[in-house]
Amino acid sequence: MKRVVYSMEPVGRTGGRVYLRMLHEVTADDVEWRTVPDHKRTYRVRRWRKLRHLTRLAPSIRALHGTAGIFVWDDLSLLLFTPEMRARTVFLLHHYEPLQHDSAPIEAMLWERLFRVLPQCAAVVCVAPYWADQLRARGVRNVRVIYNAFDMAEVEQARGYDRAECRAEFGLPPDVIGVYAGKAVHWKGTEEVSAALAGVPGLRVITSGSNTIGLDSAHYDVERERYLRLLRACDVGVFLPRMREGWSRCAAEALLLGLPCLIRPVAGLGDLAALARQPAPDLRRLPAQVRQRAATRHTEAKAAYEALARFDLNYFGDAWGNLLAQVA
Repeated sequence: MKRVVYSMEPVGRTGGRVYLRMLHEVTADDVEWRTVPDHKRTYRVRRWRKLRHLTRLAPSIRALHGTAGIFVWDDLSLLLFTPEMRARTVFLLHHYEPLQHDSAPIEAMLWERLFRVLPQCAAVVCVAPYWADQLRARGVRNVRVIYNAFDMAEVEQARGYDRAECRAEFGLPPDVIGVYAGKAVHWKGTEEVSAALAGVPGLRVITSGSNTIGLDSAHYDVERERYLRLLRACDVGVFLPRMREGWSRCAAEALLLGLPCLIRPVAGLGDLAALARQPAPDLRRLPAQVRQRAATRHTEAKAAYEALARFDLNYFGDAWGNLLAQVA
């Protein structure tokens, strides 16, 4: 008989939604997932978005009171749970970043309340050691790290794409270094990368995602296969976030596809950069750094790949399967 687990609906393209969707998929043989709607991204107006979400979600949470099963939760609506429900909850924290608050000043108070109730949960999962350490410093003891994981069959297929064909597809001549700067969204640092490399001969900044910042660059909002072809076409990754992330899935996938990177070691990206041994960018000499990284030896790229390749679906399924069995 399958174990019943409740979660938010894993809809969307953010790293957190990808992580939750992967969790649903790798545990599908053993878990009956039941979901509640995630309203946060359905509102066109950003201001007060999370408060509207919590208000709208409250009836769905009340309907779960008294139900059997366990919860995997990654949302402020944990505050609407009863203590008994939290005792059956694995809370998933990717990162906490006040820059992303849309309901200030109330949202900061809600987060502080959330940190105070996290010890009531059966376990708290982070995707990077930095965030596990941050929670332990706040008195949360039942913390463990389960990293982002990757479908290595998909990665290997992407690594096999003909690079010349991919470059031609995205209009990259042989004498131009394609610089992948990640998602063109707020606080990811793509504007700084673009500005530092603007007008530099032989370099082209390339971004992906929904371009919420209106960046004027070679930008591609494409489905998954073309995104991987885009990475395969590029030469170097530069990740310069202002926000404290978990593990950047974009940066990790760039490394897995063989791109030497420059990674600002902020929060979880510091853990990723250290593991894959990637240096930090310096805006004052970024063009020279990019050219140096483009000439990186194959052995270094191979070492970064091997450091990340062990976080495959088997690793992910085993780690989460064991945790859910313990909580149940």
